[in-house]
Amino acid sequence: MSSKVVLSGMEFHAYHGVYAEEARFGARFIVDAELHWDFAGLSDELDGAINYEQVYAAVEQEVTATRVQLIEVLAGNIASRLLREQALLGAVTVRVHKPHAPLPGIVRDVCAELTLNRTEPGGGRLGFGRNTVD
Repeated sequence: MSSKVVLSGMEFHAYHGVYAEEARFGARFIVDAELHWDFAGLSDELDGAINYEQVYAAVEQEVTATRVQLIEVLAGNIASRLLREQALLGAVTVRVHKPHAPLPGIVRDVCAELTLNRTEPGGGRLGFGRNTVD
């Protein structure tokens, strides 16, 4: 499969991080989601396609309604949820950017990227950073 749709640059204010200041003040997080699904020959009807509004809402909830220490875990939570909720997805790549990560020098961006494939063991059923597994 070589077709994909990308939701790029979804920005949210959230409270992820290791340090107490990050939990208190929060920071800006940027998420990109590459939705890999076969849309060749797709009819022009939404009910046969991925609903990007639902994807955005799922990403927004994962970023803003939960708190994790590591952006790697956040990327896993988002990717796993999208595979669970979007039956048409064959794979998803999620990038979580933390442009103002508290580092001792000048860094433009810190980014965690994860690709989950539905056909791989555990694809879409991983419980990253949580006690619940689908």
